[in-house]
Amino acid sequence: MSAREGRPATPQGQNNSRKAQGNHAEGVAARYLQTKGVRILDRNVYNRGGEIDLVGYDSDTLVFFEVRYRKRGALADGAESVGWRKQQKLLRAVSFYLHRHGLWDHPSRIDVVAIAPGTTHQYRIRWIRNAIQAQP
Repeated sequence: MSAREGRPATPQGQNNSRKAQGNHAEGVAARYLQTKGVRILDRNVYNRGGEIDLVGYDSDTLVFFEVRYRKRGALADGAESVGWRKQQKLLRAVSFYLHRHGLWDHPSRIDVVAIAPGTTHQYRIRWIRNAIQAQP
C-alpha cells in the first residue's frame, strides 16, 4: 500500500521500536551514570540546535551525554558512530542549552556513553569523558 493510500512508505513499527530501544538505552545509561556519582537533571532535551540525550552534573561540571546503543554483531561500537555531522549537531544543541539557561561560563563538557550487549553482564557500557570538544 502506498503513502497516498493512507499508509506511510516506511514501516511504522520500525521507527517506534527504534525510539523505544533508544529510550531504554538512555535509561540504562542514566542508571549506570548515577551509580558513578552523576546527578541526572534531564532527559531528551530538545531545542533549536537538536536533541541532547541526558544532562547531568559530574561533581560540579555540567555534562551533556550522547547515548549510543549497538546491537550484538554490529561492526562498529556506539562511540565510533558519532561522526562529524552528529558532533556538530550536539555542539549546536549544547550551545543553545547553555545560552537559554545562562550557563556560558559554567564548566561543562560533552561525553559519550556507548552501550552494547555484554557477554558476562547484560550490557557492556563505555563512558568516554570529554569525547566531543568545540574548536576555538
